Amino acid sequence: MSAIRQQKIEAAIRQELSMILLSKATELTLGAMVSIAVVRVTADLSLARCYLSVFGGHSPETVLQKINENSGIIRKDIGIRLKNMRKIPALRFYIDDSLDYAEKINDLLKK
Repeated sequence: MSAIRQQKIEAAIRQELSMILLSKATELTLGAMVSIAVVRVTADLSLARCYLSVFGGHSPETVLQKINENSGIIRKDIGIRLKNMRKIPALRFYIDDSLDYAEKINDLLKK
C-alpha cells in the first residue's frame, strides 16, 4: 500500500473520530475535552492506533478506559460515516504523552 493512501485513510479516520467524540462527548468522554493527536494505521488496515490528549474533567486514564469500553460503537459509527472504505480497522486508543515529554526536555535544557 502506498504511503499516500495510508495517510489519507489516517486523516479520514482522525476527522470522523473527532466528530464522533464531539457529538457524543457526555457519553464517551465523561464531559472532558478530548483531542485526537495522531492516528496511525497499519499497512494491512487491520489496526488503527489513536493517540488522544485529554483536557479537563476526569483523569485521562478514566476517560481512556471509557473510550476503550465503547471502541466497538465508535468503530461502527466510523464505518457508517466512511461508506467507501471496505474494511474499517480495529481501534486502539492511547494517551498521547508528547506534550509531557517535550516539557520534560525543556526543563532539562533549562538546567
